[in-house]
Amino acid sequence: MSGLNASLGYFLAVVVFAVSLQTLLRKWPRFGFVSEFASSFMLVACRLEVQTIVEVGEWAGGLGPDVTVTMLFVLLLTHGVLCAGASGNPSLVVQRFLQLDAPTLHTVLAVAAHFAGAHLALLAAGYYWRLELTDMHMIKNLMSASCSTSLLVPVLQGFVTECACALVFHLIQLNLRHRSALIRVPLTAVVLTFLSHTARGYTSAFINPSLAYGLTFHCPGFTVTEYAVVYWLSSLTGMILALLLYMGHIPRLFAKNLLYFQKTRFRVPKGDKAEKKKI
Repeated sequence: MSGLNASLGYFLAVVVFAVSLQTLLRKWPRFGFVSEFASSFMLVACRLEVQTIVEVGEWAGGLGPDVTVTMLFVLLLTHGVLCAGASGNPSLVVQRFLQLDAPTLHTVLAVAAHFAGAHLALLAAGYYWRLELTDMHMIKNLMSASCSTSLLVPVLQGFVTECACALVFHLIQLNLRHRSALIRVPLTAVVLTFLSHTARGYTSAFINPSLAYGLTFHCPGFTVTEYAVVYWLSSLTGMILALLLYMGHIPRLFAKNLLYFQKTRFRVPKGDKAEKKKI
C-alpha cells in the first residue's frame, strides 16, 4: 500500500504542474501550443508510472492487473477532463490539420510541443525513480537502463495491430467529437483502456506517437526506425484511414468525395419541370 500511496502522490504532483502551466497560459492564446506540451507531459509522466506498476508492482508491491487497469482508466479520464482543449496526441493534431481545422504553423508547433513534453516526462520520471521511495521504485531504478519494450511481436504484426487500434479509436473519436463532454470523455477513456489492455501482449496500443516515444523508444530490442514504423507510421495510417472512411475524402488533400455519393439538397418542383417541357 505504501507503494501505491507514493504513486498517487507522484500522479498528484504531475497533474498540479500540468494544470498550473495550462492555467497560466490561458492569458496568452498565441502560446496555446504550450498547452499541448503540458498535456503531453502529464499523459506520458503518469503512464510511465502506470507502466512501472504493471512491470514491477504485481510482484514487488502486491498490485494486481485490476489495480493497473483501474489506474489507467482513471488517468485517461482525468487527462480528458483537465486537458479538454489539448489532446497531447500528435495524431489528433494532424487529423485536425487534415480536416482544415488547424493551420500549418500551429500543427508543427503542437507536434514539437508533444515530443518536448514527452522528453521532459522521461527526465521527471527518472528523477522520481532515483529517489527510491519504495521497493518497487528501487527495482525500477535498477531496471531503467534496460527497460522492457512494449513491442512484443515482429514489426509487421506490430504495425498491423497498432494501425487497427488507431483505426478503431479515430473512428469512434470522429463520431463522438460533437457530443457532450459528459459522454465523449468517459467513452474515450473506456475505449483507450480497453484497446491498451487488449493489445498488452502485442504493442500496448498507445495510438499516440509522443506517448510511444516516452514509454518504449528508449528500450532495447528494436531500432528507432522499427519503433517509428510500428508506433508513428501505423498511428498516422490508421488515422488517415479512419478520416477517409468517416468523411469519404481528406479535405486538406482533395475536396472530391471518393467514397460516398452526395445527393443534392435542393429538388426542382414537378410543376416547374412540366412547364419547361411545354416550352
